[in-house]
Amino acid sequence: MNTKRCVVVDYKIGNVFSVMQALKHIGVNAELTGDLDLICNAERLILPGVGAFGRAADQLRALGIDEAISDFITSDRPFLGICVGMQLLMEKGLEFGEHKGLGYFNGTVEKIDLQNNNCQSLQVPVIGWNKVFEPVESRWEGTPFASVDSDNAFYFVHSFSVRPENENEICALARVGNGEVVSAIKRDNILGVQFHPERSSVGGLNFLKHFVEQ
Repeated sequence: MNTKRCVVVDYKIGNVFSVMQALKHIGVNAELTGDLDLICNAERLILPGVGAFGRAADQLRALGIDEAISDFITSDRPFLGICVGMQLLMEKGLEFGEHKGLGYFNGTVEKIDLQNNNCQSLQVPVIGWNKVFEPVESRWEGTPFASVDSDNAFYFVHSFSVRPENENEICALARVGNGEVVSAIKRDNILGVQFHPERSSVGGLNFLKHFVEQ
């Protein structure tokens, strides 16, 4: 296995224990840290997250981690945002008011507003296992999705979803109720996923393994 150093951002928000355990399971000795120098100098970086968008964004800025992430991303090294860690990549989130995100992708994070198969309003949060699919053929080339069996499902738990302005930045979609939600975004070295690969069994572990080996 490629032994390049993987850093998981610790900003006191996120399912960091599960992420660290999953990485350990696939043989990666990852470092969990909020140290700005270690974040800047990582060889690949994972930003986890659960909870409210605004609180997570405020915490990153209060700790100066937003600038460390910016320094890392501009260096072209692999970056992965998970759940709220993905949502924070957008310009703004509309959860409990309007909050400024990190702004790497143009667009918003908005409450899921879909109907179920009985044409009733879909209850959120959306919790459970779901398969994802390519919005366009070959969109998964060179991404961790290329290593995942198409039959694999991933574990989701969220009430809000990203809405990128540029459809070319949508890397994966999931069918929810009678509609679709964005389940992954990508541009250059930045990848974000709405699901939790660390809680997604074999498919999720393969996804993480591919990310740390790229």
